Amino acid sequence: MASGNIPMHPDGLDPDSFDRPVFRATIRPNQSLSPHGFRTVMIACGAVSLVTSVACIRAGFWPVAGFFGLDMLALYLALKASFRRGRSFEEVMITPLVVMLARVTHRGERREWRFNPLWTKLTKVEDEEYGLQTLTLVSRREYVVVARDASPVDREEIAQELARALAHVKRGF
Repeated sequence: MASGNIPMHPDGLDPDSFDRPVFRATIRPNQSLSPHGFRTVMIACGAVSLVTSVACIRAGFWPVAGFFGLDMLALYLALKASFRRGRSFEEVMITPLVVMLARVTHRGERREWRFNPLWTKLTKVEDEEYGLQTLTLVSRREYVVVARDASPVDREEIAQELARALAHVKRGF
């Protein structure tokens, strides 16, 4: 054997291929409002609230203006909480040796699950009217919900890709 040649594995397998992902995805929650959209909504609602409050104050209904202010505060806090929640994500990776799911919260807390791909299967809970409601990775006695913040359409697409990757890995053994 010449120097610098990498010896071939007796089975013809590349030992480095076991660490290469067959499937990798980052799943983020759906956010329909951009930061620019947030400003637009807040300005529009603030303008309507201000005009209505001024009209109510002129008519003698001054307490109504305070309630409009509380409504604007509640809307602002709800949209900010939604944006903060949008920073969370899930990472799914399947290699020939491991199925890894990592969930990162909006606070940056990370939780990880690792499964043997040969023992892992997908279970689905579907509704005729609303589509795929729950997608779960099951390995022995452990159950972990995947793509919990995705829409049913996105969840179905993820389920197909996960099933295809798991079948590919299982076919290799």
